[in-house]
Amino acid sequence: MEESNILIPEGWERVKFSEYISFQEGPGLMSFLFREVGFPFINIRCIENGKINKESCQFLSEEIAQNQYKHFQLEENDLIVSTSGTLGKKAFVKKSDLPLLLNTSIIRFKPKDTDVMSLNFLNFLLEDNSFLYNLYSQSTGSAQVNVGPTHLKKLFITIPKTSKEQNKIAEILSKVDKAISETEIIIAKYNRIKTGLIQDLLTKGTDEEGNIRNEKTHKFKDSPLGRIPNEWSCKTIDDISERLRSGVTPKGGSNVYQEEGIMLIRSQNVYPYGFKLNDVAYINDEINIRMLGSQLNENDVLLNITGASIGRATYVPNNFPKANVNQHVCAIRLKDSNSSKAIFLSVFLNSIYGQNQIYQNINGSNREGINYTQIKEIKLPSFNSDRELEMFINMIFKINTKIESEEIKLAKLKSTKTGLMQDLLSGKKRVTHLIN
Repeated sequence: MEESNILIPEGWERVKFSEYISFQEGPGLMSFLFREVGFPFINIRCIENGKINKESCQFLSEEIAQNQYKHFQLEENDLIVSTSGTLGKKAFVKKSDLPLLLNTSIIRFKPKDTDVMSLNFLNFLLEDNSFLYNLYSQSTGSAQVNVGPTHLKKLFITIPKTSKEQNKIAEILSKVDKAISETEIIIAKYNRIKTGLIQDLLTKGTDEEGNIRNEKTHKFKDSPLGRIPNEWSCKTIDDISERLRSGVTPKGGSNVYQEEGIMLIRSQNVYPYGFKLNDVAYINDEINIRMLGSQLNENDVLLNITGASIGRATYVPNNFPKANVNQHVCAIRLKDSNSSKAIFLSVFLNSIYGQNQIYQNINGSNREGINYTQIKEIKLPSFNSDRELEMFINMIFKINTKIESEEIKLAKLKSTKTGLMQDLLSGKKRVTHLIN
């Protein structure tokens, strides 16, 4: 039903979505039709970061695709959107993506007349919060939300009357999208550099001049970790730790959590190189005292030891608020602890060398968990000098600073885009003065 009391900007109009835009949902393809090779059809997991990844496609026979399902074949510049489960994943179909068949849970959209409805404007309209809210309110399903052509036919949209204004809005938003994409590429590049740097620092290290060692110019030796510099030794977490402790879930579970108090760090709060505390739980002093053994100190290293996030690690920085952990997180307290040693161990545990040892233990025990004995047996390199440890920390800090700077920039760009979409797609801010 059409909403009442809708304010329509001058030069805009309120129309039924289906009057200006054609849409088609894919067929429900039965698994007995699938083939190892043939005509590819798309599914939700094929849509990645605004592009189509055909490596995730499945296949029908050429005969069925070209006959029974020919009218579901996608065309260049089709705009496809996921409409079940993970809603709103979208991509433009490129010529290089073809041939490709539409599938259920994905709808393709096209303007009926590009002189009236701009394709690029439609692209942004389909991710507008106001549009999505109206669409979701029509949706069916409780555990999994589903929308389809029936729901789209009920929708109304408020749009500029001219495609020139639509295109100008899309042009502005596209520039922000381009800046977002470029920043994401930079972040990905820095993360690749960081991964390579960590691998070099954990296997070769730096010499007195601060250069990465190599076997052509420096002496190396065999070790349980493989080839390492002569100056290094191989130790275990048992060698360098004072104790390992985990907490419990307080009696009463989430019912005893508070809005404030002492943080109870759970596995969902522990991420490589930092905490995510947006959903952190709090306990009172009485519960914290009963959990004395798992109270955290500065420079404790935390390792997730059960569940899907097993192996994620971080450390407790200086001046971190009073906190405790539950049974899914192990707190490793180091001998002669300091921030450099804590950072080194957390970086190592998150590296491929730490992760491989953790997952070897999981596979060996055939269960999704790692115990204290297995943690203590994890092997890691030990530098022979504080100089090399500090060089390690400084080099990691520099690349992390670059990544964090770009991530802050990315967050600002995304916030800018959200604000622009709210203003431009509602007509609150007009772009008519920018149109030639």
